[in-house]
Amino acid sequence: MRILKTLGLAALLAATSTLAQAQDLRVGLQEDPDVLDPDQSRTFVGRIVYASLCDKLVDITPDLEIIPMLASGWEWNADGTELTMSLREGVTFHDGEPFNAQAVAANIDRSQNFELSRRKSEVKSITSTEVIDDYTIKFTLSAPDATLIAQFADRSGMMLSPKATAEAGEAFGLNPVCAGPFKFKERIQQDRIVLEKFEDYYRADEINFDSVTFLPIPDTTVRLANLRAGDLHMLERLAATDLSSAEADDGLNVEKATSLGYQGITINIANGAAAENPLGQNAAVRKALSLSIDRNALNQVVFEGAFAPGNQPYSPTSPWYNADFPVPERDVEAAKALLAEAGFADGVTLEIQVANNPVQTQVMQVIQAMAGEAGITIELAAKEFATLLADQSAGDYTASQIGWSGRVDPDGNIHQFMTTGGGINDSKYSDPDMDRFLNEARLSTDPAVRKQSYNAAIAKQQEDMPIVYLYHPVWIWALKSGVEGFTPYPDGMIRLHGVSVAE
Repeated sequence: MRILKTLGLAALLAATSTLAQAQDLRVGLQEDPDVLDPDQSRTFVGRIVYASLCDKLVDITPDLEIIPMLASGWEWNADGTELTMSLREGVTFHDGEPFNAQAVAANIDRSQNFELSRRKSEVKSITSTEVIDDYTIKFTLSAPDATLIAQFADRSGMMLSPKATAEAGEAFGLNPVCAGPFKFKERIQQDRIVLEKFEDYYRADEINFDSVTFLPIPDTTVRLANLRAGDLHMLERLAATDLSSAEADDGLNVEKATSLGYQGITINIANGAAAENPLGQNAAVRKALSLSIDRNALNQVVFEGAFAPGNQPYSPTSPWYNADFPVPERDVEAAKALLAEAGFADGVTLEIQVANNPVQTQVMQVIQAMAGEAGITIELAAKEFATLLADQSAGDYTASQIGWSGRVDPDGNIHQFMTTGGGINDSKYSDPDMDRFLNEARLSTDPAVRKQSYNAAIAKQQEDMPIVYLYHPVWIWALKSGVEGFTPYPDGMIRLHGVSVAE
């Protein structure tokens, strides 16, 4: 009996040792992602999850150079209308299906033709795909498309198992099957998303965790408290007001990267009956709202000067910024004059929906006070972020305070928001000149030629103002001091290759 007890104890100790070696990385997110289907989704935090779940055809370096990922190389023909890609061999999807040229062709077809796809405008230039052999595919384009490779560095390049998409249809996002370092395990809405290590991943030796758990915690104070208590290993989007405190904490490390994106107010121009209001129907009212906002003061009050005031989809330091339209100074009298010109001398009242986290709420409270001095009464509708997005897509909104995480190519910050039928054009803004400017910008690889088109598009945007741009964030991550190997990227993603935790 004593021998049996000893053996039992030994087995228990062995099991305990195995459990101790198993590591689960816990990451705090600012919101809960929307559907986990790269063709359907649109949230920033969803892309953070995808960085562990769904490898792409290409990726970027921290310096924004596009590099191979699932594609091992590519070349263009002389006139830029054919792109031939060679693919990495020995890659399998999480369901054991092979990754090959046929799978890439199926993914492009789904992005273009799946009814609920938001990627249609991103791969619109592809007229056909040709499987040359198992690991070579050729894309034929309707015209040169300077943006296509950059699109493949994001959701349009995320490869999904064709077998899984065919079987699941619209429900694919409930159990996504990709080819990344981790595979989907479970999701409880508003609580957690759990991924577990994919043992057959082609770069498995770079992955040091058995699982990764993403925890949506909208309250920035609570998120930081959870990190300090050891319930999280890292969090994304540390509040700028907590930056000095986190940097002074010996138990934490802070990493930063300047964002490619922006935050602004998206306005319903023609998305259903909710657009029928002074803000949606009159550009002068939208311009008045913009002029009522002191962007520098907003940056100081909410972000302690850490972010960059902005009025375009590109920051003032970007080569794509149109210097003819600098960030405007606040001008309350000019705002009142615009309202009077539009027939609203007594002021207007409008509703703006905002995500229910403290930072964005504070942003809108500051704007609410500023706009009020110009005769614009803002009523705030705080919503859970996924609900806000759903209402915006459905046209059930007047305006939304919402942002965009940014893309490597300038097209990614404007085309799908401003063109007729664009995949994320929730304003339903439509103008033939804007369409022409932005479509022409895709046709050339010459930066000078493209700059002319974007300058014209920005001039049109400043005239019509379907989006009132506010500022450009800096991504701030806070990590427990034992987290090693993390590299900050300007796209705000959390890449776990080479990351480890000493516990």
